[in-house]
Amino acid sequence: MTVPPTAATASNAAAPPLTDAERVALFRAMVRIREFEEQVQRSYLDGLVHGTTHLCNGQEAVSAGVAKALRDDDYVTYTYRGHGHCLARGMDFEAAFAELFGRTTGVCGGLGGSMHLTDIDRGLIGAFGIVGAGLPVAVGAGTSAQLAGREQVSVCFFGDGATNIGAFHEAMNIAQVWRLPVIFVCENNLYGEFTRINHTTPYEDLVIRAAGYAMNAAKVDGNDVEAVYAEAATMVARARGGGGPSFLECKTYRHRGHSRTDPAKYRDPAEVEAWLARDPIVLHRAALVGRGILGEEAADAIVEESRAEARAAAERAAAGPWPGLDIDFMAKTFA
Repeated sequence: MTVPPTAATASNAAAPPLTDAERVALFRAMVRIREFEEQVQRSYLDGLVHGTTHLCNGQEAVSAGVAKALRDDDYVTYTYRGHGHCLARGMDFEAAFAELFGRTTGVCGGLGGSMHLTDIDRGLIGAFGIVGAGLPVAVGAGTSAQLAGREQVSVCFFGDGATNIGAFHEAMNIAQVWRLPVIFVCENNLYGEFTRINHTTPYEDLVIRAAGYAMNAAKVDGNDVEAVYAEAATMVARARGGGGPSFLECKTYRHRGHSRTDPAKYRDPAEVEAWLARDPIVLHRAALVGRGILGEEAADAIVEESRAEARAAAERAAAGPWPGLDIDFMAKTFA
């Protein structure tokens, strides 16, 4: 069993310091993601979500922390477990639920569903159902930004299993050779679908992978949102300044199974218990309360507001119309 990390292992010196208001905003961002996912589960049980879903409960600090370090015009690619990344970038709750429910008011007109939430206007250029497929797309976006001289960065989120895919190595190699402004964010939750990392990879610290490409890299506690932000902000600033790509390994853990039908009984109960004790939302809340930044009542209010927001958004989304075979609708949706 691998015990959870307790602190970041990389320097945070270059990261712009967070204000207390920004620290509270990070708490709110994580809570909103958690409450969205909890409502997704309830909506599935109500028969509103068709197909499968892959929830990110437990991994909220990664998406919230990295998103805080980005500009609105930066590019982001992510996986089928991507609800959190979309919400951290500002995707509307109702439009996201409507997409999961297959309604025309969804961000993709109800045609993408849970695994393909996409919003070009927010830099969300692709959610990928194929493991590792987002890596070369992120490299393409980084190439575009470099050639145009826009000082944008391209961020690619992927799981530990993707580091064994050929596209991962090809993307890392060409990004380093061309000094592209790409940040590779590995959400290492120790499991590729139903298989623990020690059965597929000769080591559990995947930051080692970056050494083969002489790439700037760091390992961070992925359940510490401020640590994630600090390292991501450092890497983003480096990339904007022409310093090239970076690899960020975030050690984290998903609270639920791989998908909605997976009870995750293949996991060691002691391992699960150890990671649940390090829930990123609970940790950040405790830190804010302990430092006098946020009171318990105020924290409870944020949770209740987010829960009510998710429920109301889901109700409105469920009342939306179903897609048809209207050619004009299709043209407008994908224009």
